[in-house]
Amino acid sequence: MAKAVRVHQTGGPEVLTYEEVEVAAPGKSEVRIRQRACGVNFIDVYFRTGLYKAPSLPFVAGNEASGDVIEVGAGVTGFHPGDRVAYTTGLGGYASERIMPAERLVKLPDMITYEQAAVLMLKGLTVHYLLHKTFKVEPGQNVLIHAPPAVSACWLANGRRRWARMSSARSDRRRRPISQPTMAAITSFSTSRRILPRG
Repeated sequence: MAKAVRVHQTGGPEVLTYEEVEVAAPGKSEVRIRQRACGVNFIDVYFRTGLYKAPSLPFVAGNEASGDVIEVGAGVTGFHPGDRVAYTTGLGGYASERIMPAERLVKLPDMITYEQAAVLMLKGLTVHYLLHKTFKVEPGQNVLIHAPPAVSACWLANGRRRWARMSSARSDRRRRPISQPTMAAITSFSTSRRILPRG
């Protein structure tokens, strides 16, 4: 049996319960994943408290994770057992195993660890759509970032690729250096077409 953190009623942290869950075989165009790492984000708190309405109760918390493909359903051609993958979509990330639509997964380059991928998907893709879709940052423009360190690093790595002048607004007392492996992962994430959506 797989394990998961489930929410049976909205509320404080005490509503999070660690339970055994049944994971079905993957259906058509689906993949079963053994998860290795999951991201923890404010949106998870919003669902837990009921600020954002979950599709149903109970639900498995968590919106991004990474792991290994262990089984594929009919019609899946892009993934095979043993592939390292990550995703950000919907609920269900806080689980040891889960089913995901194959179209929602990305393969991980060897240089990206499970932990790096699990925490960069939501933040990295958010930065990507804000810089490229919401407002297309052009060379020479100034961008001021109000975000936690990991998100600021995604902005800086991605924005500098577009030749924009970017700076992060953080107080000195909260400033913490970002490790070289993490910065390398962020830089790779922001420049790798293999793990960014097309278009």
